[in-house]
Amino acid sequence: MERGYNCLTFEGPGQGGVIRKQKIPFRYDWEKVVSPVVDYALSRTQDVDPKHIALMGISMGGYLAARAASFEHRIAACVLYNGVFDGYDALASSLPKSLLTAIENGNREIVNTVFGILMDSDTNIQFNMKHGMWTTGGSSPFDLIMNSKNYTIRDTTQDIKCPTLVLEAEKDDSFPGQPKKVYDVLRCPKKYILFTSEEGAEEHCQCGAPALSNQRIFDWLDETFAK
Repeated sequence: MERGYNCLTFEGPGQGGVIRKQKIPFRYDWEKVVSPVVDYALSRTQDVDPKHIALMGISMGGYLAARAASFEHRIAACVLYNGVFDGYDALASSLPKSLLTAIENGNREIVNTVFGILMDSDTNIQFNMKHGMWTTGGSSPFDLIMNSKNYTIRDTTQDIKCPTLVLEAEKDDSFPGQPKKVYDVLRCPKKYILFTSEEGAEEHCQCGAPALSNQRIFDWLDETFAK
């Protein structure tokens, strides 16, 4: 607001009250969520400049916003905070080859058994898997993993036309390496910012350094809209 922007926040499927109260899980085709939001924003003629609508997605929202911008071309600028190229690749990057082989071979029972053991011994894995199953509507770790293959912008990035800002954190443990993959395949006007340990902004989505990330995001928006 200090920069002169109005902000509209919303919860979509799999998020907040939509999953808790309405029991609607995530969907990969996020343009179906964003387009009605843009319709609503444009109805607020006193608050919204139709030529300067920006969309920002945080964490997994880095995939969701990119997917939406591939189809919804009323968006004038997109911020991927941080970028996510492929959900399955991000998940698979932390798994041993033997488990990946079982997944690719469709060995549901083996995969679920292995993750059951991992979940019993690691509360972080347990939370991630249970939360992921709940918000995506999966009934098992195998379902969650296979569903993650839908969450990719591998075939849609060429359709993003608006200027796009891709953020990355040096020590991101959620989607390591994913933002640079997004940036490299974008064909639209683009900018990439890597946040570092030296700045105290190396964690996932610059956790602990929001003032710095906000400053750079809105500096870029100011510059982009000025053009």
